[in-house]
Amino acid sequence: MIFSELYSAYYNAVAEILKKAVKEPINKDDIRKIVNRYAFSESIINIEPALVEEKWQLLLPDGTTPIKKEPKMPLTNIEKRWLKAIFQDPRIKLFTDDTFDFPDVEPLFTNEDYYIFDKYNDGDSFEDKQYITNFRTALDGIRNKYPLIIKMKSRYNEDICFKFFPKYMEYSEKDDKFRLISNDKHYGGTINMGRVISCEKYDGKLKYKKYTKKASKNKTVIFELIDERNALERVLMHFAHFEKQVEKVEEEKYRVTINYDKDDETEIVIRILSFGQMVKVVEPNSFIDLIKDRLLKQKSCGL
Repeated sequence: MIFSELYSAYYNAVAEILKKAVKEPINKDDIRKIVNRYAFSESIINIEPALVEEKWQLLLPDGTTPIKKEPKMPLTNIEKRWLKAIFQDPRIKLFTDDTFDFPDVEPLFTNEDYYIFDKYNDGDSFEDKQYITNFRTALDGIRNKYPLIIKMKSRYNEDICFKFFPKYMEYSEKDDKFRLISNDKHYGGTINMGRVISCEKYDGKLKYKKYTKKASKNKTVIFELIDERNALERVLMHFAHFEKQVEKVEEEKYRVTINYDKDDETEIVIRILSFGQMVKVVEPNSFIDLIKDRLLKQKSCGL
């Protein structure tokens, strides 16, 4: 964590309590409601007595506060640098028009500070205005559950148009592309956002079609993990959006099962290999062969 603990849930909750106390006396019920909203249910055990008994000298016995102005939570320099770095990512424009340009600090990192290998160079045009418009419309359709009408290019470079209900969006790190998953049979329910010419809300009547991908596309890989250098935590983070099961088999040794879609297989191989000797694939043999084949290709490139 690079953010200071001073900006954690405890401090946010106390700040809200003081904001109210600056305007009018606050009572125990008010304190409990604010703590439940901004902190954790068990936080009341520490926060309430600390304030009421004046261990933290922020509230007076009558529920007022000696503080004259509402407390503010200014960003630290490290937070500014992190936000400035994150907002250099072109994908951020897909979600917001906000910018975090702090002239008094340098970004914590830039694109030149790291190199990504095993990644295609023909990713989506995240800064294209039409792409951004299409993406935001699709995302709004997912959130508010309304149908879309899309015009896009087929693999044969032909314009096609169809209507459907969007289900969710997924991102391929390997391809650097977003895919829109629908309930429609077109393209197996998967639409590459980079091929979309226009995306609009469909105001007509459209019957909801239940559609699921073929079961044959669902695959599983099982590997053993040695929990060194926080490997377990990093694995859980890397595969957070995949269905998985984790079983402890020995001290610091775990058995991890990942369920994934066939389209994501190359990406899964790349992510597993990134953990080196701390991960060993045990099933299935077909996936072990993929690991061996990729290692041989990497070795040949180094010769």
